[in-house]
Amino acid sequence: MEMSKLSTFVVFMVLAIVHSSLAYNSPDEIVEAHNSARAQVGVPLPSLTWNDTLATLAHDYSSIRLADCELVHSDSPYGENLAMGYGDFLSVDAVNLWVGEKPNYDYASNSCKHDMCAHYTAVIWNNTLQVRCARLKCNNLDAWFVMCNYFPAGNVEGEKPY
Repeated sequence: MEMSKLSTFVVFMVLAIVHSSLAYNSPDEIVEAHNSARAQVGVPLPSLTWNDTLATLAHDYSSIRLADCELVHSDSPYGENLAMGYGDFLSVDAVNLWVGEKPNYDYASNSCKHDMCAHYTAVIWNNTLQVRCARLKCNNLDAWFVMCNYFPAGNVEGEKPY
């Protein structure tokens, strides 16, 4: 009987590890999602690259937000996008959510037409060269908190993103 419990536990742990590894985006996938959106509007090379130095900021601040999972920005000197999603909400899903604001951005007037578009312009900002994201499970909800930081920060008032 003890061996049966142990076997069940081992199978459960293997499934949990496989599930959590499938519900993850690699840095390359996250960078590619950003670079794809940037290429659509002609942002020239160099493309965004992954910045491990921003890792501590993204992870530490995301950890603070896990208690309430509120989308409250940090006071960091870096650019920042936040998102929350349910189910198997991945970091790339957050990037796609932000890129979904594209129809709200009017390049001619450098403003949002209707709703929010600053997440989108942060993704495509021409002078931004590095990105780092963190994705952590919320404590109070069955949801995921995603934070991406950008260096140098974009969304400079009065400047166009590209």
